[in-house]
Amino acid sequence: MKQASRRPKEDGAEVFEALKESSPAFIGVAAFSAVVNLLALTGSIYMLQLYDRVLSSQSVPTLIGLSLIVLAAYFLQGGLDTIRGKMLARIGARFDELLSRRIFDLVAAMPLKGAKQAESLQPIRDLDTIRSFLSSLGPTALFDMPFMPIFFIGCFIIHPWLGWMSVVGGLVIVALTLYTDAKSKGPSYELTKSAAERHAMAETSRRNAEVVRALGMVEFLGKRYEEVHVKHVDDGLRASESTSGISAFAKVFRMILQSGILGLAAYLVILGEVSGGSMIAASIMMSRALAPIEIAVAHWKGFTASRQAYRRLKHILSIIPAQENRMPLPAPKATLMAEEIYVGAPGTQSPIVGGASFELRSGQGLGLIGPSASGKSTLARALVGVWSTLRGDIRLDGASLDQWDSDALGRHIGYLPQDVELFDGTVAENIARFQPDASPEAIISAAKTAGAHDLILGLPDGYNTRIGEGGTALSGGQRQRVALARALYGDPFLVVLDEPNASLDGAGDEALNEAILSVRRRGGIVVVITHRPAALGNVDTVAIMEEGRIKAMGPRDEVLQAVMKRNATPAPVRPAAQGGAQAASLREVG
Repeated sequence: MKQASRRPKEDGAEVFEALKESSPAFIGVAAFSAVVNLLALTGSIYMLQLYDRVLSSQSVPTLIGLSLIVLAAYFLQGGLDTIRGKMLARIGARFDELLSRRIFDLVAAMPLKGAKQAESLQPIRDLDTIRSFLSSLGPTALFDMPFMPIFFIGCFIIHPWLGWMSVVGGLVIVALTLYTDAKSKGPSYELTKSAAERHAMAETSRRNAEVVRALGMVEFLGKRYEEVHVKHVDDGLRASESTSGISAFAKVFRMILQSGILGLAAYLVILGEVSGGSMIAASIMMSRALAPIEIAVAHWKGFTASRQAYRRLKHILSIIPAQENRMPLPAPKATLMAEEIYVGAPGTQSPIVGGASFELRSGQGLGLIGPSASGKSTLARALVGVWSTLRGDIRLDGASLDQWDSDALGRHIGYLPQDVELFDGTVAENIARFQPDASPEAIISAAKTAGAHDLILGLPDGYNTRIGEGGTALSGGQRQRVALARALYGDPFLVVLDEPNASLDGAGDEALNEAILSVRRRGGIVVVITHRPAALGNVDTVAIMEEGRIKAMGPRDEVLQAVMKRNATPAPVRPAAQGGAQAASLREVG
């Protein structure tokens, strides 16, 4: 099925284009609405014919003939109305289909742009809101309103007084509807905002349930949640109270108007200006004329929510445009270069890493060490393209990372973040990055390189073991080994490992060093961020980061010796691996 275009559109036009895609269906709904509204005259005409023709002639055949015609008209009206409803449901589904992938990409990208969790999930809720409204009876009111004049004209034909009463009544109801909209805008916005905050807090507590329970935080977080929940309930009350009085008055007014036109028509019958059938017909016509307004009022909350969702989607899609189709580039094979890069957290302009420059060649391994909060993990995120640079470029074989399509770049990168996250699925699916066409040989090869093959075979269903959300079925060390296999899957050119041995035992350290060596032997580049010297045994270059800057970089042994002299602390490591290009010489970076 057709997906939304990945080419960027200006001013968030993607939402409008998704609606425009269904314009033929909207035209069909409009045509069906025209016929349905014309058939809605059936009851009024039937009533006039009964009073003015059948009762006066006492003709049973005429009664039967008219009744059969009316029955057929009602069945046709019901059938067309049903089809119209199904068409609207399919318009909603089509709208969702066209934007769902784009919205998923947006949700995945928003945290990397500094968005909060509540903001990141809002586009999905907005898409659901618009789809639900499009699939409801709400839009039928918009298609029926252009035909309201037909019924008002019918009332004028019966008698001008009845026509004017219908028009004035309709205008009052429209004014009440617009007033309701104006009063509900602010409270509805606050209600949506507090609902998102409540959902985000509940989801955060759910994800961190172990920590919450173990550290005795249930009571304190419960109080915070209660505050957010109470605010949401109060916002709901304000939203309800802002319109409840108006809605009640509008309902009473519609009943008064319905009875009032009967009373006026009865008075005109007494005066002999209209017939008894005309009295009933006028009541039916006015009821039908006001029906679209009544439907609009009944679905006004959905309409308001959809309009706000449309505006939010339009805004967020305009500031995070779809990625353009990139010219495919050859697989990188030679160099990784950082050119005077400055990197900050998403949504900020304050650099965490400042002025970092280095070059690594095929077969090299870089160990990145330094105190906590020195910018090591930030640099790692920049190297794999997760965080964008504020200034400077990171290049693979001369091409800056932004020249690559993100998925295409991902095939050449292996990344093990400091906080390991796995997905609900099998071990094999997680290692293969959920690629549907992944070969078993490639999955097993990655697991063996990570030293995880035997570990996986020991699981209840081996590679088919489902690990649950976040990998809860595995221990910390098992998750880290599986995540390492995922980073190595497909033999990526650049492998970045952030604290890869944080949860590993001695055997795990051995497997990690073998994995680092295997990347270098096949001509890849590996960057290892660690506080433990055991992970530096098979790198040939070491860089020291302090306060966001690379203070020194050079051959591993020279750098570590300099560190030991400065700290007077031994740092035993395994012998350096043979082979692979060596960095030039120890250099101080100002």
